[in-house]
Amino acid sequence: MAGSLVVGAAGLTGVAAVAADRDLPAASDAPSLALRADDQSGTGRRGDAVEDRDHAREERRGGRPDDRPGRSGQGHRREVPVPCDPAKLISALVRANAEGGADLRLASKCTYELTDAFQQPDDYDGGIRDAREAADSAENPGDAEAPPRDPRHDRAGLPVIYHPISIRGEGATIVRDVRAEAFRFFTVRDGGELTLSDVVLRNGLSAAEGGSIHVVHGASAVVERTTIVDSTSLSAEGGGGGIFNDGHLVVTGSTFVDNHAAGTAGKGGGLLNGGVLSLENSQFRGNSAVAYGGGLANYRGAAEVDSSTFARNNAAQGGGVASFSARTRVADTKVVGNTARTGGGIANSDALIFLRGLEVRDNTATGNGGGISTFQGLIPVDDSVVSGNTAWGSGGGIHAQKSNLLVRRSEVERNRAVGTASMGGGVFATLGQVSLYTSRVAANVATVKPGGLFVDKARVRVDDETDIIDNEPTNCEGSRVPVANCFR
Repeated sequence: MAGSLVVGAAGLTGVAAVAADRDLPAASDAPSLALRADDQSGTGRRGDAVEDRDHAREERRGGRPDDRPGRSGQGHRREVPVPCDPAKLISALVRANAEGGADLRLASKCTYELTDAFQQPDDYDGGIRDAREAADSAENPGDAEAPPRDPRHDRAGLPVIYHPISIRGEGATIVRDVRAEAFRFFTVRDGGELTLSDVVLRNGLSAAEGGSIHVVHGASAVVERTTIVDSTSLSAEGGGGGIFNDGHLVVTGSTFVDNHAAGTAGKGGGLLNGGVLSLENSQFRGNSAVAYGGGLANYRGAAEVDSSTFARNNAAQGGGVASFSARTRVADTKVVGNTARTGGGIANSDALIFLRGLEVRDNTATGNGGGISTFQGLIPVDDSVVSGNTAWGSGGGIHAQKSNLLVRRSEVERNRAVGTASMGGGVFATLGQVSLYTSRVAANVATVKPGGLFVDKARVRVDDETDIIDNEPTNCEGSRVPVANCFR
């Protein structure tokens, strides 16, 4: 084993590390949402992994977070330059795992082309993964019906990340050769901590989850100023064309372009989250998923999205963003020009999704919910604009079924429900509750009245600070439940 860890001197000759701080997100920046059942105490392995990760980062910088004592045996670590050679990159990662971690710097503007999956036994797992998957199957009986995992599908072009490893890209590209077998670039295993910055990942292809990156349940990753492009997951029930996260993931200043969850029920064309996700200042363009979440799918996870853009993505449900059996917060974000069968911009199902400061514009659904669709969910829409969306079913702006929809200080304007039997050009709500406070539902159009607000078998409240005006053919007339403070 030791002999296999020797690499060329050129790949290991260090230079003095650059000491500039990179302003990485701290543990306090993680989502404040409730986690999955095994993590709700706040003291589970996710929290420990994040705290340990932040300790390690501060120590690598030469400092200690919050004046806490440093751990013995760890000092300032030199940044290791990696020559423009894929074999040198593989060797550097092998050695980094052997030494318990490393900080690597790629050659500026270099292209590292990978032609084969990296072959290595999973010696570090110690049965943790099998035990965890058995526990997950017991907790979620439906998972037991899924086909068994084929280890041959879970391939990566680079060594698995088992320890704290940072890779600074310097604008470099890591690409899978178009003729190569299917493999992603990075698998971050239990206990691994990957920090990836200023790099392009291109043409990843995985028969399992995560076309470019897979972060497993007990692992964490930080992805900064990184572009993931033309990557695909072929997983039948999973997805994550760019990234699949089942651990703890922080994404900042990154771009997901033309990635695909192409399996039979593929989820999350750009990113599929099943763990804890913090996403900020990032863009999702031209991604697609067969099932839901063309840009981002949050499934059984907790996610916070801030100051990001989802444009021209596509899925069966939730062309831009999908929240299914999950807790999701989206703030100060644009969801524009996406398409889906249901929920052209956003789809929410059996989940809580909190929307604040959103622009949901010019999205299209071939069915219900041109802008937003929710089924059996809680969905506050605060300080937002839902405008210019089109549904060929009902609910040009918002479609809510068996949900608690709250629209506060928001505008639902110039949306259209254009099918032959379409109703509720602005808002369509059935079998739940809808409340509008200090909002405006105006200039929406439907084929069948009302054009503004349609309510059926649901409780409705409209305060006297809300305007429902100038909708065609009517504002609320035609609604099957009387709507207070609404005329015509």
